[in-house]
Amino acid sequence: MSTPPLAVVVKGWPRLSETFIAQELVALEEAGLRFDLWSLRHPTDIKTHPLHDRLQAKVHYLPEYLHEEPRRVHEAMGAVTALPGFDAAADAYARDLDRDDTANRRRRWGQACVLAHEAPESLEALYAHFLHTPSSVARYAAILRGLPWSFSAHAKDIWTSPEWELREKLSPDTYGAAFGATCTGFGAEYLQSLADTPARVDLVYHGLDLKRFPTAPARTPRASGSPLAMMSVGRLVEKKGFDTLIDALALLPAELDWSWTHIGGGPLDSAMRARAQAAGVADRITWRGACDQPDVIDAMRAADLFVLPSRIAEDGDRDGLPNVLMEAASQKLPILSTPVSAIPEFITNGQHGLLAEDTPQAFASAMMKVASDPTLGPNLSDAAHKRLHSEFTMAPGIAHLAKRLRGILTSI
Repeated sequence: MSTPPLAVVVKGWPRLSETFIAQELVALEEAGLRFDLWSLRHPTDIKTHPLHDRLQAKVHYLPEYLHEEPRRVHEAMGAVTALPGFDAAADAYARDLDRDDTANRRRRWGQACVLAHEAPESLEALYAHFLHTPSSVARYAAILRGLPWSFSAHAKDIWTSPEWELREKLSPDTYGAAFGATCTGFGAEYLQSLADTPARVDLVYHGLDLKRFPTAPARTPRASGSPLAMMSVGRLVEKKGFDTLIDALALLPAELDWSWTHIGGGPLDSAMRARAQAAGVADRITWRGACDQPDVIDAMRAADLFVLPSRIAEDGDRDGLPNVLMEAASQKLPILSTPVSAIPEFITNGQHGLLAEDTPQAFASAMMKVASDPTLGPNLSDAAHKRLHSEFTMAPGIAHLAKRLRGILTSI
């Protein structure tokens, strides 16, 4: 069989926290697209999702740090000087380096040289997940090889990238993408405002492949006085707002019987555990760490309320539309979150879930509202479940994305 015509550039593979990428890539293969995966980093998660095992694409790992593979990098940097796009690529890199002279920027160039050198001659196009580092690598490699490139943007990559870089990745005059996709209307509107034409950026919701999820359990009103089992899934980082949630739990009345389970890892793990201890709520909290998706779904089916206190971090980082909210809706688990970014594109406050401001008082009040009204949770979760099935399934987005990718492949 001939080599795949498409190179997909990802930040790392596999990653537990990026199920939405795995879901998309498996679906694109099932839609008939052939590609190789080029990962900027080696995996760090011990566990994987069953979804990762379904991907058939060959995975290539680029040098994570250039000094670790000097021969490979040196060979590539020498070889690409003979490519027809070298002068243009080197000029683009030099202009970027003038504005961002960092080790990360230099690493992007080195990784792009390796990709451009090692990818087969039959390569026709590149597609990158995330508009920051992976797209920089894809862009440089595409210029070197004289090929089109495209991207899928998400959240952090949009809101923490400098405007000059986004504009240049969105303009054909500066070797920008042939097209881009992003998973929220909120993000699409912003990127379209920076592009040479709004048509360069499409809104493509990830949606859920509902075939991967069990039928939702029957959600009946909680019995009066029964425990309120709450849970969250998310990395322990600033933008997830778990400090607000822990402080809110400390405000709940002593007579309320509640528990909270957290799934996920992250750099703030120790700080959040210490915060819970200081707040006097540690004995009601279970920290499960990273879990694969079957374990996450089992936890959702056993819980009464899903809580995700997303916020905008100081550096501008924020969620887009977290897939985990749709996963909760797939199991008819009532949702409490915030009106940040694109969350209201799925959750209308008071209709499909509750959206509270980023304060402990607001979250404590919302949790008490669910605890005191046994019918509220099931009513909200039923509406979210219906909206998920009618507006946020995976298939339409995959069909659109596959068509766009085929449009930049010359052999199809």
